[in-house]
Amino acid sequence: MSKNGLLIDYQYCTGCQSCELACKNEHDFPMDKWGIKMVEFGPFEMEEGKLEWNYLPFPTSYCDMCEDRVAQGGIPSCALHCLANVIEWGPVEELSKKLDEKGSKAVIFLP
Repeated sequence: MSKNGLLIDYQYCTGCQSCELACKNEHDFPMDKWGIKMVEFGPFEMEEGKLEWNYLPFPTSYCDMCEDRVAQGGIPSCALHCLANVIEWGPVEELSKKLDEKGSKAVIFLP
């Protein structure tokens, strides 16, 4: 049986926070607790008149990769509800191939 994980492609994340809200609803977390947390990086000036502003969703230590949903054949709530489809769930071997194609702006997280 292959191990599954999350692939998050930071290049196209819009910062909509759907992953945070879906996780909070799935686990009934209180306001100060997140299974996945959106980190805002920026804005900062790259050059005259050009700003860089990124949003980076990170699974926290409370993330259990929605083990109950996955045990029932589903996928983690953050991946299901990601509006930009930047969070993918699947076998690590497949995600590794996708990571090679995407380059440095994507990360794989394991349970």
